[in-house]
Amino acid sequence: MEQYLVIVESPAKAKTIEKYLGKKYKVKASMGHVRDLPKSQMGVDVKNDYDPKYITIRGKGPVLKELKTAAKKVDKVFLAADPDREGEAIAWHLAHSLNIDLDSECRVVFNEITKEAVKDSFKHPRTINMDLVDAQQARRILDRLVGYNISPLLWQKVKKGLSAGRVQSVAVKMIIDRENEIKEFKPEEYWSIDSVFHKGKQTFDAAFYGVDGKKKALRSKEDVDQILATLKGNDFLVEKVNKKERNRNPSLAFTTSSLQQEAARKLNFRARKTMMVAQQLYEGIDLGRKEGGVTGLITYMRTDSTRISETAKNQAKEYVENKYGKEFTGINKKSKNSEGAQDAHEAIRPTNALRDPQSVKSILSRDQLKLYKLIWERFIASQMASAVMDTMTVHLTNQGIEFRATGSKIKFKGFMTVYIESTDDQQKQTDKWLPDLNEGEIVKTEKITPNQHFTQPPPRYTEARLVKTMEEKGIGRPSTYAPTLDTIQRRGYIALDNKRFVPTELGEIVIQLINEFFPEIIDVAFTAKMEEDLDAVEEGHTQWIKIIDQFYQGFDKRLEKAEKEMEKVEIRDEPAGIDCEKCGHEMVYKMGRYGKFLACSNFPECRNTKPILKEIGVKCPECKDGNIVERKTKKRRTFYGCDNYPKCEFISWDKPVGRDCPKCNKMLVEKKSKKNTQVQCSSCDYKEEEQG
Repeated sequence: MEQYLVIVESPAKAKTIEKYLGKKYKVKASMGHVRDLPKSQMGVDVKNDYDPKYITIRGKGPVLKELKTAAKKVDKVFLAADPDREGEAIAWHLAHSLNIDLDSECRVVFNEITKEAVKDSFKHPRTINMDLVDAQQARRILDRLVGYNISPLLWQKVKKGLSAGRVQSVAVKMIIDRENEIKEFKPEEYWSIDSVFHKGKQTFDAAFYGVDGKKKALRSKEDVDQILATLKGNDFLVEKVNKKERNRNPSLAFTTSSLQQEAARKLNFRARKTMMVAQQLYEGIDLGRKEGGVTGLITYMRTDSTRISETAKNQAKEYVENKYGKEFTGINKKSKNSEGAQDAHEAIRPTNALRDPQSVKSILSRDQLKLYKLIWERFIASQMASAVMDTMTVHLTNQGIEFRATGSKIKFKGFMTVYIESTDDQQKQTDKWLPDLNEGEIVKTEKITPNQHFTQPPPRYTEARLVKTMEEKGIGRPSTYAPTLDTIQRRGYIALDNKRFVPTELGEIVIQLINEFFPEIIDVAFTAKMEEDLDAVEEGHTQWIKIIDQFYQGFDKRLEKAEKEMEKVEIRDEPAGIDCEKCGHEMVYKMGRYGKFLACSNFPECRNTKPILKEIGVKCPECKDGNIVERKTKKRRTFYGCDNYPKCEFISWDKPVGRDCPKCNKMLVEKKSKKNTQVQCSSCDYKEEEQG
């Protein structure tokens, strides 16, 4: 009887797959990559067609030895790493290490870890796809050329331990650019006029629209006064009534990016956590003997395709028809991939649509259940009928002044029975229907209320918003979003404030230097074009060496210039104005990996260090010299004060935002509730729109 060895990446997968394949197959794990570029040197020969020098990863010697021993005892080795660029590269490295013929059909891929999918994949083995391998190599070499050339410069000119990455640097630049937009923002005044009308005993709301059929913006109180002065009496003519039926379509099944965004909004999961839990659901959960033992519950979670297999569509149709009725089933929905999407596999979906979250509730951990429920509901909803909304718009006029009232109600819930996208959850879906109004009749206004508003600065990036923007701009790929955000936080280039990203002083210094000497590295369009070029390598349209060479020729010249001209940036230790309690020397602020901290100036004789109060990036509105810092009371309640205390005794329970009120020039602060945060004046009645 022939014997086979199957190599996968993780022990969890190995255990699951071995159960499916039977006695002829032995399944072992490579524990990820076995070979990589060396950490101690560049490992890329730029003078010899960028030839990479691969070595066995430290600690992987015993794993590789075990795999080689196992390979000698079998008739054939199958390489079953993940179905993407990275997985193909792992398979290629394993083939090289185990002397497997690259022309042999040794590569097996499956999009889901279920008995049927795994068994079927072994009926169709293929050769290693060198286009995929080359695309991964090109990305790895590019990142190495950037990181291992710029990082030593930053060590030398700024601070030891710094590093620069190709995609990471663009992400940090985007966060810095947004912070600058917020700082430079100047609020602009605008007004609205709301009115309450009644017909009989029923009341309804309407808002000012325009004059003589044309929309008009209200920029000042004078504009409002002019409108109010034109109105005569309380009677308004119902000039036009528009009633329409509108379809609302469900979102498509999840891609990696949309899953990370939605998990952040609905479950409060960080991108890294989402991918970790998704990996567990993909690799397999023990459902018990009756349900087939260990089974993958979702398809592969690194994808930017929204394609769904016919089998999965039919399962969803069966579930929806049985649970809700035939009218709730969708009409053969087609997937629509974003530009540049890698359609190697399907969207993220449950491996069995009939396995609803309730049926696995007792088996899954809390986080696994939350994420599985989100994926399952989104997929089922994506295959359901559109919701049908009845909408009504009423045009009300008095002396040519037009108010409009709108109402809508759900006529048929369709997919909304199962799942509503997060943006709609934030604005609760409620029926707001108008009384029965007919053209030509007169209604009366009960109350007219003018409201002053001011435009708001753009919001800081949340993880979800940053991932969405990176995807829209073509920066990175599904597998890179979570590690990118993780890396820039670990390096101390950005920090999280109220779940929103803010740049650190260190991040701004590094990006300023990269912008001066390597502007293409942080250029969004350049980075997006590089992603397109890597896709072209994957599709076999171009050679990876050509792509690297086009980049490196210009980069090498900039590197020479930077080595000569980049000036040393001294991050000087700032005096803290307090003495060390251990030796009496002055304490100073030092810049560390995670931002500033307090340390004794008598280092290394005295090694006393301690954290400093958290600065919020706002100058003290009272003394104008100090910085506002976050402090805690004895009962751990947060308040804000000046770091010049006791010289300056400014305190505030609410967080100052660093802008003055456009009405009275007093300090604006953030008022927090359980549901949202609102910026308002500490003195007058000025308020800005609420932030979710």
